[in-house]
Amino acid sequence: MTALVQQPLPHTGPQGSRKLGAPYLQVNKLWKHYGNFAALKEISLEINEGEFVCFLGPSGCGKTTLLRAIAGLDPQSKGEIFQGGSNISRLPPEQRDFGIVFQSYALFPNLSVADNIAYGLHSQNMSRQKVDLKVRDLLDTIGLPDVAKKYPAQLSGGQQQRIALARALATEPSLLLLDEPLSALDARVRLHLRQEIRNLQRQLGITTIMVTHDQEEALSMADRIVVMNHGVIEQVGTPEEVYRRPANAFVANFVGTMNLLPTKASSNQQVRMADRIIRCMHYKAESMGATWLAFRPEVAQLVAAGDSKASLRGNEADLECFAGTVMNTEFLGNFLRVEVALMKADPVVKIDVSTQDANLKHCCPGQDVEVCVAVNNLQVYKRYEGNSPANTGTNTSANNTSSTGKQTAGAAS
Repeated sequence: MTALVQQPLPHTGPQGSRKLGAPYLQVNKLWKHYGNFAALKEISLEINEGEFVCFLGPSGCGKTTLLRAIAGLDPQSKGEIFQGGSNISRLPPEQRDFGIVFQSYALFPNLSVADNIAYGLHSQNMSRQKVDLKVRDLLDTIGLPDVAKKYPAQLSGGQQQRIALARALATEPSLLLLDEPLSALDARVRLHLRQEIRNLQRQLGITTIMVTHDQEEALSMADRIVVMNHGVIEQVGTPEEVYRRPANAFVANFVGTMNLLPTKASSNQQVRMADRIIRCMHYKAESMGATWLAFRPEVAQLVAAGDSKASLRGNEADLECFAGTVMNTEFLGNFLRVEVALMKADPVVKIDVSTQDANLKHCCPGQDVEVCVAVNNLQVYKRYEGNSPANTGTNTSANNTSSTGKQTAGAAS
């Protein structure tokens, strides 16, 4: 596949003159109702100039509804939207400054590639010569200089999505909206295009919002991620913040793989599991009561039952260890995912062990082991009685504070 050419567009638009990092898009107390159903609940969000933000969440969470409200395609019921300091809340889509790329490409099948890209330029009173030059520049930028005369049906899915992206950028908008642009592509093309889109966005410095349900896509592409669930924003943060320090149990369970063990709050930075007290450094439970003790598979270490822990990473005094039995293993290339049934906890936990690790000999099904986790890697979240790990969000709350300290509020799609 031809790579996108790493060169700036020769035409300067609004994105070329902006300073990165200044506030650009503000969403204030946005609501969207469909009859009695609230799809968006008092959304408040701020996006900076030149930032790449991903709206991430499961189906029905509000991410697409929020994107469409920003575009004016499905206006909000209440609340305001400001773009570049101007209130655009009631403007129709054609009067807003954005380009959009849909999952389905939405190319005109009866128009050539060149005419598809030029479609939005005809309303700008540009000469045919300037339009042709602009189209050639965009085709060079997306790495498809020789397809101008072809039709969409003659192109691969990845090529069609690049043409859709070029068309969205043709009018030099200040805001680029991407509605799950990669989800219809096969895995190999999707992996390649996500990096190419990110590189192009950095080149142009254009403020970009992308809707996705793909966690890996969001983690690899975004400057910040907005995690949504049941009509509320659960967390806003950098990919590292969202992954390493989830704001609540929903984010912990939805983004990546997380082991969640049912526990009871004991005191500050301590929880009780069965008859033992467990220390933890990152405590997100607001009060006493039911909690989840959480840790990622890659931070845990395995040692055979009764063996010395001297070979483990970290100070032994800073480890919390849980006895269990290996139930199953799954080879995943550079690591082995080991499922361990703990003796004093209901769920089976997952541990990732490097295939180069000498402790692989402890990973045979039936082997008695200890699962050891540094206290600094144990996190605690509020658990509502009766909730399973798959349904642990703050769906009873309209407001939430992100890990970056900015106030945010609900979203659902």
